Amino acid sequence: MTANKAPTEVDIHELIAGRWSPRAYSGQPVAREHLQQVLEAARWAPSSSNLQPWRFVTFDRYRDEAAFRRAFDTLVPFNQGWNANVPVLICVTARTVTPKGDVNRTAGYDTGAAAMALVLQAHALGLAAHQMGGFDASAFREAFAVPEDVQVIAMISLGHYGDASSLDEKLRQREAAPRSRVPLSEIAFDGAWGKAFE
Repeated sequence: MTANKAPTEVDIHELIAGRWSPRAYSGQPVAREHLQQVLEAARWAPSSSNLQPWRFVTFDRYRDEAAFRRAFDTLVPFNQGWNANVPVLICVTARTVTPKGDVNRTAGYDTGAAAMALVLQAHALGLAAHQMGGFDASAFREAFAVPEDVQVIAMISLGHYGDASSLDEKLRQREAAPRSRVPLSEIAFDGAWGKAFE
């Protein structure tokens, strides 16, 4: 595993501080049991009214190269470049309608929680996971006959850490750059909108 711990303002659990989104993958296959474990972690995420709207479509290049290639082809060219060796892609989708036929306004929120559980479990297993919005959701929907009431949200690449020196110079610099986030005072308010949490 490649360490890249977040420089947090206060101490947080290593599983969260240590999780990051690398771009260098080896071509080593992901064990089926590990793929099942990350999906099981996602299954146990919380959701509004326990509706569990998330649906994940997995693509393992070592089990079904043709399906993997169709999913890979929906990635934008930039993401295809650094995912050349990745063994698994996972498409993150959400059912947007409840069993009663109502719009589920928290479907995306709930599915994001499930995706986070998935990538945290991947990190706990020593795997690399990188969530991406850079893909053609419409092309994915068409290629895999995704129903209209399902939102195609993101793609996650999953695999074993690779050698960052195999990336081009610009990506090598991004891999080695210090991690950063906006300050807590800009994202957390205390008692009123805009009143910074201290």
